[in-house]
Amino acid sequence: MYEHKTQPLASRIIYRKRIRQNGMIAFLILSLSLFLGVIGYKLTIPEFDWYDSLLNASMILSGMGPVIDSKIILSNTSKVFASFYALFSGITFLSTFGVLLAPIIHRFFHKLHLEEN
Repeated sequence: MYEHKTQPLASRIIYRKRIRQNGMIAFLILSLSLFLGVIGYKLTIPEFDWYDSLLNASMILSGMGPVIDSKIILSNTSKVFASFYALFSGITFLSTFGVLLAPIIHRFFHKLHLEEN
């Protein structure tokens, strides 16, 4: 947990350690989310090879949108998976961004509070 507002500002070593830790957490969250998407696309759309599954999962996870050939007819199962994965990806991407920025924002506001006293 981060220091309380009445405590002194954490050293730069601790601050860098927090950024590294949160970066690793963000990387793990995004990697797991991408893995789930690749597996889901591969299992629900038989026409997709592993590269197509990776492409679609990464494009959805980044918010760019799917890259599905118009010639491929999607089953209802694949449509449901793609819908839920898109919703999941949007929330995951925003949450991961919050995890990544948490130590930076905390330090900024802690410095502002210290300057008041």
